[in-house]
Amino acid sequence: MQIEDIKQYLPHRYPFLMVDRVTEVRAGEYIAGIKNVSVNEHYFEGHFPTKPIMPGVMIVESMAQLSGVLGFVTVGRSPADGFTHYFAGCNKVRFKRQVVPGDQLSLEATLVADKHNIWKFDCKAWVGDQLACAGEITTAEGPI
Repeated sequence: MQIEDIKQYLPHRYPFLMVDRVTEVRAGEYIAGIKNVSVNEHYFEGHFPTKPIMPGVMIVESMAQLSGVLGFVTVGRSPADGFTHYFAGCNKVRFKRQVVPGDQLSLEATLVADKHNIWKFDCKAWVGDQLACAGEITTAEGPI
């Protein structure tokens, strides 16, 4: 999926759209995508001015957004149908490597469970072959 396709599944827009491309998707199972990290990202102005590091919460948000796309693809809906996937929680999140301007985050999410509009995903973010972040993401599908 290119960016215009992704925008059909996510209500987020600049500067908060955190998925640049979906490279693989298997409905009900797995999704992979990319977030290109540019020095022009607004949060680098303050985090940190002399040594820019992508905030961990933004890495987690990237994984959550990718997970939401998988949820929508799985059920055949989109925000145009009046629904979205709200970020409902995260567990067991660990950061293994700093993410800096020029890095490309390779994101992946595997669907673990979906029950009563609550979705759980096992997520990872990589820079090259180095794991940058891993954790469980929970989303809640609901009306916009």
